[in-house]
Amino acid sequence: METNVEIRRLLDIMPASGRMMTKIVIKPEQTKVIDATFPLPWNKERPIYINFDLWRRLTKPQRDLLLLRTVSWLTQVKWFKPDIYQGMAIAGVLGAFVESAQADPVGIVVAGGLTTLSMLRIWRTNRSQQTELDADEAAIHVAQRRGYSEAEAAQHLLSAIEAVAKIEGRSGLEFTELIRSQNLRAIR
Repeated sequence: METNVEIRRLLDIMPASGRMMTKIVIKPEQTKVIDATFPLPWNKERPIYINFDLWRRLTKPQRDLLLLRTVSWLTQVKWFKPDIYQGMAIAGVLGAFVESAQADPVGIVVAGGLTTLSMLRIWRTNRSQQTELDADEAAIHVAQRRGYSEAEAAQHLLSAIEAVAKIEGRSGLEFTELIRSQNLRAIR
């Protein structure tokens, strides 16, 4: 497998939103097969790091589903979407400015606490297990548009999760991977 040909093939199977937001980066020194850092709000580009020496050990359908799942996870993280926690964070910031202009220390602490709690809740929502499961489902839906059946896509993603653990030399699956595997088995 030639790396440039594989990257072009992977870009072709990505949804358009994934092509706009993500970038595939060759990283042969990493110990993981595929990796992506949690996207922070100020990062416009969301890189996906692939060790192609390890990547070659997976079957083509496993590689497809693993990439689609990573792209789905990266594109699902939304920092700026209108909801109650966004509103509370904005209200907290505005309240902190108003209270600091009035030199009210109690008001500043309350507004800062509101902002902190809201931002923490937004962070936890984006890092939750439900987000991981939603990324799996989104990857399966994209795979269906690429010619896979729902059961096939779930099976390939499940086998990819297990194969990656073996390739990376881990003795077993992580807790989140176990939950994802159980959810994918229910789809099969």
